Amino acid sequence: MKIRRFDELQVGDALPELVTPPVTRHTLGLYAGASGDYNPMHIDSDFARQAGMQDVFAHGMLSMAYLGRVLTDWFEPSAIRSYSVRFLAITHVGDQVCCHATVAEKFLDQGEQRILLHLTAGNQAGDIKLTGQAAIALA
Repeated sequence: MKIRRFDELQVGDALPELVTPPVTRHTLGLYAGASGDYNPMHIDSDFARQAGMQDVFAHGMLSMAYLGRVLTDWFEPSAIRSYSVRFLAITHVGDQVCCHATVAEKFLDQGEQRILLHLTAGNQAGDIKLTGQAAIALA
């Protein structure tokens, strides 16, 4: 059920957590094909090791997409006014991406009732990989 009403949420409310299955090499290959991002750091273990990494790692935009699912799971896509993130750390193969959203503010902008969500995506150990925010318009 999508949230449509401004009065359904209060500052401090948390949306239900989204936890993905562990990131696999298969996941990275599928994402590379879907996105067109074939950077070998994400799909070629030998290349990643030669570059000084222990192994391939997830595309930052894959983690951002998982975090974006929190928005589209709870709000109509047409209600999303802005969505931005800051990439903080690498998401490794085997990590589950744990996504959180908390209502930080309720406000009016351009005649619309909006909420500002603070967003985080981390792994199963609680290491934060992304932070961000989104503005959502609600009736």
